[in-house]
Amino acid sequence: MHEEIILSGFGGQGTLFAGQLLTYSGMDEGRHVTWIPSYGPEMRGGTAHCTVILSDDEIGSPIVRQPTISLVMNPDSMDKYEPLVKPGGLLVVNSTLVQTKSKRTDIDVIYVPANDLALELGNVKMANVVMLGALLGVREIVPVAAIERTLDEHIPAERHKIIAPNKRALHRGVDYVTSQH
Repeated sequence: MHEEIILSGFGGQGTLFAGQLLTYSGMDEGRHVTWIPSYGPEMRGGTAHCTVILSDDEIGSPIVRQPTISLVMNPDSMDKYEPLVKPGGLLVVNSTLVQTKSKRTDIDVIYVPANDLALELGNVKMANVVMLGALLGVREIVPVAAIERTLDEHIPAERHKIIAPNKRALHRGVDYVTSQH
């Protein structure tokens, strides 16, 4: 297994956190991993993305030019990363904010109303973890249980109150995509 993933959105949407969850989970599962964050100059409201590589083999370079998976949280991210997804890859789209549809026929695309689903759970800030759950519901690159363990083991004590809501958001994303297919 070798997955090259880009997670992208506005600063403050939690794409870097979702990438960290994937990275720690992959590491805890014994995979080789990289995580590289990138922030726009404005931080909140600007663009933020990260690249994650999960591999069974050593990783030669952390640079991702053609991701196998792209998770896009906003329209700008859709415009930038949808064309770059490798043929046969997966594009996960936050359809609450991204109104355009992919015209590509050589990739799998799933549309997830992540902001709406997160609001149903009580906090729009969990849309990132809803999207991560949706990704794992379609392509389980790490087990959902590994993400749950990562939340339990890597969230600092002062933030433990976010663990249970994030686990609910993760499962809401998985449940959404599995009910659609």
